Amino acid sequence: MAVLSSPLHFIAQIPPVTRAFTAGTVFFSLLYAYLSWTGSLYAPYLVLVPGSSLFYPWTFVTSALVETSIFELVLSLATMPLSLRYLERLWGSVEILKFIVVSVGFSNIIAFGFNWIEFVVLRDAELFLYGMRYHGQMSLQIAVLVAFTQLIPEHQVQVLGVLKARVKSLPMAYLTLSTVLCIFGFQCPWIIIQFGWFVGWIYLRFYKKNTADTVGGVETYGDRSETFSLISWFPPPLHYPLGVLGNTTHSLATRFHLIPSAGNDIETGLYNQSPASARAEAERRRAMALKALDQRIANTSAPSTASSSSPPQAPRAPPPAAAPRSDDPAMPSAPPAPRSTERTKSVGEVDVGESARSESR
Repeated sequence: MAVLSSPLHFIAQIPPVTRAFTAGTVFFSLLYAYLSWTGSLYAPYLVLVPGSSLFYPWTFVTSALVETSIFELVLSLATMPLSLRYLERLWGSVEILKFIVVSVGFSNIIAFGFNWIEFVVLRDAELFLYGMRYHGQMSLQIAVLVAFTQLIPEHQVQVLGVLKARVKSLPMAYLTLSTVLCIFGFQCPWIIIQFGWFVGWIYLRFYKKNTADTVGGVETYGDRSETFSLISWFPPPLHYPLGVLGNTTHSLATRFHLIPSAGNDIETGLYNQSPASARAEAERRRAMALKALDQRIANTSAPSTASSSSPPQAPRAPPPAAAPRSDDPAMPSAPPAPRSTERTKSVGEVDVGESARSESR
């Protein structure tokens, strides 16, 4: 009985959204495999087909539950349930459900619009409207990697049990793979990875509600730390143009109130880069401490440098000691100074002259 109850006990410990998402992936993937086996490969009500998805709008989200090959299904079942369980326990069921819907839905909307633009330019409806069928969880996989980069960027993992890599390097590696395959003509479904990365980062950067940490009881959104900025994903030569583009777009979005406010810093009353992230707050304080330390080192090294560079000077004679003041009650009175010799002589000469005149009289 214990052996039979152990799988049920394990399933019961899985959070509800993760459990439902995993069950839906298995069910719809097997349904698509059955339709393929019976010969009905065209299933616009299961996968996203740009030419007909307007008549099946649910496919913008439910297409993520369909894996069309056994390899894709095994990969999704091996990675996504564990990842979503971790995030659901950290964020809660409502937030993880919003994260799944936003990451998958908006990525598919961008892919849908991109295919229609290609059709308008190249006029090939058979290829761009009905020849591409977006499916699977690639957009959600890259969005989950972005979330892990935000939460545990320095955590080290083993890829396929052989390669070791840090979590923060995995999204760009996956994005690079998508770019290379798209260049070689495999647009569907690999281009969805690029859209999923961008949508996942924007949602976590500006829109995700921070429920665990609040500043002064005020609800905050996103993660505005420097380590999670747009330019942090790219090499240094691209920082300046991306910074200009990102700042311009952010200013326009703020002007039209398209992104929620990040809040203010309670201690200083200034804008806080990360009001609800303990990691970003520690990073901000550490940067301020390092800046203060650098200033202190610069101030202490400047006088010593100036003194070592100046030429040596001859020692000066000590100034003469000042005579004690006579009006100081703590000092004994000094004897009167003797009169000068010239003064004494002149007085004597006056006395001799006066005696001579008296004798003559």
